[in-house]
Amino acid sequence: MKKYLRVIIVLIAILTIISGLVQMISPSFILKFIGGDINATTNHLFAIVGMFMFLFGGLLLHSLYSVYDSKVVVLWCTLQKLGAAIAVFLAIGKNLFSPIAALVAGFDLLSAILFFIYYRSIDPLQNLD
Repeated sequence: MKKYLRVIIVLIAILTIISGLVQMISPSFILKFIGGDINATTNHLFAIVGMFMFLFGGLLLHSLYSVYDSKVVVLWCTLQKLGAAIAVFLAIGKNLFSPIAALVAGFDLLSAILFFIYYRSIDPLQNLD
């Protein structure tokens, strides 16, 4: 089971890297998809968010291909996904994003849940061999 969960998390990390890059390069594309206002400020802020998505996705992927699983990395990436989901749901509630953005928030929430399950499966004593 852990092996399959790890593959799913690797795929989520790769998707996070790719979507972060797209958001950095073309924030208006993502803003248009989720129904956000498109202007210089929102483009700039969304590019910054994309940069952090790229970095957290890269961090998680790097950690998953290291000798040991890092509970710390998985925990912080879990919190990043949870925070992103909450932020998007709040933005929908404030009518900043259209309801279609709930797909993005739902994916991030599901990712956070899967990351947390994986986090719980990591042996805390693995580095003491």
